[in-house]
Amino acid sequence: MTVPQILAELGGVSRRTFYRWRELGQGPAAFKLPNGELRVWRSDFTMWLRQLEAAA
Repeated sequence: MTVPQILAELGGVSRRTFYRWRELGQGPAAFKLPNGELRVWRSDFTMWLRQLEAAA
């Protein structure tokens, strides 16, 4: 998933908030492509959301 796709799925979370979560180690697992773009596997994104639900 691209960052814009993730933000759309989260329903209005800003790009800044997403990158802040990453800085704090609270975002989903991600990797960088050779061109520097960030990607997240859908399975990792889903698992991250489930962990947030469980914590709430």
